[in-house]
Amino acid sequence: MLEIADAGAALPIKVPVLQCTHHVTHWVSAMNEATFTFRVEEELKQSFAKAAKARDRTGAQLLRDFMREFVLKQQDPAEHDACFRRQVQLGLDSANTGNLVSAEDVEAEFAKRRAKTRQKLKAKS
Repeated sequence: MLEIADAGAALPIKVPVLQCTHHVTHWVSAMNEATFTFRVEEELKQSFAKAAKARDRTGAQLLRDFMREFVLKQQDPAEHDACFRRQVQLGLDSANTGNLVSAEDVEAEFAKRRAKTRQKLKAKS
């Protein structure tokens, strides 16, 4: 429990604190240990600990997993954005060199594809 003095309260307020200590050892060197402390409702803390135990894990293990997963999810959109921007730039560069297909040619090609697909669907019916 963490005691917090509330200016409007006569007594300090006790707030449950979930403390997670992270320590990873690598075969060459040890990483720095860090503590991440935050406030959480007691009911949530107890429910989380119970759910973790049911999966034979500790709350700290699950929190580390969640943190790693969140960080990875944040990196993936950035990587996707960079890839997308490269693809757009390649398209722009190609168009700027005159490598274009007219709208009429595209429409004609896809009209052929649609007709071929309709024939296949009609044959299956």
